Amino acid sequence: MTEAILLVGGKGTRLRPLTVNTPKPMVPAAGVPFLTHQLARARAAGVEHIVLATSYLAEVFEPYFGDGSGLGLHIEYVTEKEPLGTGGAIRNVAARLRSGPDEPVLIFNGDILTGLDIRALVATHETTGADVSLHLTRVEDPRAYGLVPTDATGRVTAFLEKPQTPEEIVTDQINAGAYVFRRSVIDTIPAGRPVSVERETFPELLATGAHLQGMVDSTYWLDLGTPQAFVRGSADLVLGRAPSPAVPGRCGDRLVLPTARVAPDAKLTGGTVVGDGARIGEGARITGSTILSGAVVEPGAVITDSLIGTRAHIGERTILSGAVIGDGAVVGPDNELREGVRVWCDAKIPAGALRFSSDQ
Repeated sequence: MTEAILLVGGKGTRLRPLTVNTPKPMVPAAGVPFLTHQLARARAAGVEHIVLATSYLAEVFEPYFGDGSGLGLHIEYVTEKEPLGTGGAIRNVAARLRSGPDEPVLIFNGDILTGLDIRALVATHETTGADVSLHLTRVEDPRAYGLVPTDATGRVTAFLEKPQTPEEIVTDQINAGAYVFRRSVIDTIPAGRPVSVERETFPELLATGAHLQGMVDSTYWLDLGTPQAFVRGSADLVLGRAPSPAVPGRCGDRLVLPTARVAPDAKLTGGTVVGDGARIGEGARITGSTILSGAVVEPGAVITDSLIGTRAHIGERTILSGAVIGDGAVVGPDNELREGVRVWCDAKIPAGALRFSSDQ
């Protein structure tokens, strides 16, 4: 296996306002765009040629990654004019693939952080003679996911979308968003219209007797679809809990990029990332958070499990917990913003305007 497709066209609506100005795969995680981690892991597994299936803010990708040579890859870009879904996006880039009909093509969703053994998935695909092989992982509560039961040999027996009743939950195995396709199978996906691999392609293949193989790999796995998950994923990369050869520094409690300025008595812990040109003031305490490039955190601020957008400004003594602050937003001094709050890009919150507790 030497080539792959990365599906990076989604709008990232659950991540807004992080994705107002930046497509989801380009939001920085552990100091670099999240997509960099996926590309680096694919390269480490032997992939040489990658096609990026882009759509939303498609113009952002190529200026950053170019032809991929900086990562030891050859990258091509295909942009959807209208959103085509996962299956439609795969079919839309098929003409750029070089593999023969029976050769394997790796396919990744662009919002999954995983420790998947890619070589093992490909080996499973080849030794079982499967048409499509799927990475499966186990979760405690599978109601938000598509269930994928398998037989004793790992062969997929059904696809069950988001079960709700106990009777419907027949397995804890879910579709983890990474696949190996036999090249010829990609050509069977209808062209020119939206197609979901989860709801249409896979069930139809199963119904026609195709061999779909599941491989359970329960190493690190996280869907980065929500701000809270994205912040956690970035911290886990810095802490070394999630593997990536693309983290720009040694794993540890903090990652401070070279042009950032951090006051000597500021405390950064829990996998906190401080981006290029960001400034952290005296006495600030930041835990498990991401401070993007050019942001300013004033003295005495306390930030926990939050993401601060580019050029945002956090005032003195302000407390943030589980918050997302959009690009260019200003949160004045002595505010207190708690779990789930999202401050939109360029918004301005005056001093002491929002609190969850007394100001005395």
